[in-house]
Amino acid sequence: MIGALMRRFGDLDIAEEAAADAFATAVERWRREGVPPNPGGWLTTTATRKALDRLRRARTQEEKYRLVHQALNDDEDVGGVPDERLRLLLICCHPSLPLEGRVALTLRMVGGPTVPEIARAFLVQESTIGQRISRAKAKVRSAALPFAAPPEEELPNRIGAVLAVLYLVFNEGYPSTGEHAHAVRHDLVLEAIRLTRMVRSLLPRDGEVAGLLALMLFAEARHATRIAPDGALLTLDQQDRHAWDHAMIREGLHLLRDADRDEPAQGRYRILAAISATHCSAATAGDTGWARIVALYDLLARIDPSPIVRLNRAVAIAEVHGPAVALPLVDDLHDVLARYQPYFAVRADLLRRLDRRDEAATAYETAIALSGNTAERALLTRRLEAARGRSDSRDRPASGAP
Repeated sequence: MIGALMRRFGDLDIAEEAAADAFATAVERWRREGVPPNPGGWLTTTATRKALDRLRRARTQEEKYRLVHQALNDDEDVGGVPDERLRLLLICCHPSLPLEGRVALTLRMVGGPTVPEIARAFLVQESTIGQRISRAKAKVRSAALPFAAPPEEELPNRIGAVLAVLYLVFNEGYPSTGEHAHAVRHDLVLEAIRLTRMVRSLLPRDGEVAGLLALMLFAEARHATRIAPDGALLTLDQQDRHAWDHAMIREGLHLLRDADRDEPAQGRYRILAAISATHCSAATAGDTGWARIVALYDLLARIDPSPIVRLNRAVAIAEVHGPAVALPLVDDLHDVLARYQPYFAVRADLLRRLDRRDEAATAYETAIALSGNTAERALLTRRLEAARGRSDSRDRPASGAP
């Protein structure tokens, strides 16, 4: 709906405000009168009228009549992209916008996370994300960027930002964050997968698109086994592998095989997918090819030497060479990951494996304080109690993500 309003009116603020007004009106009227037969059409019509009202108040008589006529009579140019949210994503990823601005703007407009949630995903301050979004909107207005899906030949120029947005939306669902959050926001997860499938239909031979879709499928295949009866997250080594969705895993493996055939050079998402495939292909946790995972992280670090990649590489190194080798690698990341919950969880697990229980307990307490997910907190609390000697934990410490 927002994408259609932007194409019709050419003003991002009017599109956002009109859509918000339409939803507010729906909440009030539908409660009183009931939901109409075509809710989507009702919202679109109401939002268009709200936008027209704003234009009538804001512009000169001649200009507003021109825009009213355009809004009511112009056909939508969907540019061969049938899904509105995907069109909006492609529109916001215009190459004239800085990459960071494209990702922040499209996350806010399409994915739905709040500014604090986006800031957590980028490991930056909320004010920084707010500035990126504001600057991107200002650029859209000042440059009068066309609100139309790009032609096919321009898709490769926008695909990097599109994939970054989809990956961050997916990650916001696994695990979800925020006050009283559940372990998984399945709406975000399924929407990210749906949109990624659509991107793949547009670019069927793009190896990174295939890699991202495979990565999502490997994670989603484990959905039913992530939570223990007591509500705590279960790590990979604890999950019932027989209950994984093996058809989904086979689809992911097929995507990677096709990508290897079409495009031998591996990018970030294909490497991440290959790491996940190594986990999903192991019959038991003990069969996991950790040496291969370390090699894949070595390769990934050359492409993306980010602190999070280095942290995950240290987890894999702990499985191959032991926690004493991995701990200094983790400690080197303290300054850049000082507010990143998984950093403290990993460090606590390594300290516990080294029997440095007091230090482990302190790290677990910090991880719990930084966690925004109830199931994650339950897992960390169980491990904290084990570090303090109050229970004998069933957990294998650093080896697996949920």
